[in-house]
Amino acid sequence: MLDRTSGVILSLAVLAAVLGGGLAQYRRHHPTPAMPVVAPGESTMIGQPLPSLTLADLDGRVHALDEYRSRRLLINFWASWCGPCLQEMPALDDAQRKFGDQGVIVLGIAMDQADHVRAFLADQPVNYPILLGSLDAPSTSLQLGDEAEILPFSVLIGADGRIIASHAGMLSPALLTRWLAPVQGTH
Repeated sequence: MLDRTSGVILSLAVLAAVLGGGLAQYRRHHPTPAMPVVAPGESTMIGQPLPSLTLADLDGRVHALDEYRSRRLLINFWASWCGPCLQEMPALDDAQRKFGDQGVIVLGIAMDQADHVRAFLADQPVNYPILLGSLDAPSTSLQLGDEAEILPFSVLIGADGRIIASHAGMLSPALLTRWLAPVQGTH
């Protein structure tokens, strides 16, 4: 004979099995529409013009991304809580030093709170501008092709203001050099 506790457990198990089986049968007959999947780093924005965005710097001054037109621009989305972002920043800093006099600018867009960004940069300064992105929907990174909203996320903009490439995750030194080295003209 079952005691009261064993009976309750058995009843709950039977109820779970019935509901689970019903749910599985429902899903078989009413499948959930598949969400479009974009591989990390791939963007549907390649070839598109840079969206017209204005973002504040850490002093509250507003900057339009259009200010950087006529130069190759590497936009890097990061946050103070993102380990890979912080590991990548010294390489971005070096790239700005190496390629800055060749018409390239690295621009960091922090997807973070201003006080956290200030605290991080006080200990780890960089020689490229930092702006504050918006986390409100649609986030700034999403507006520039970061469909998965993964950090770090980088976007390369040509001097003509069009998106050339994007990359989710840390940029390797080889990719940084390939993206930022002077473009050889064709003759």
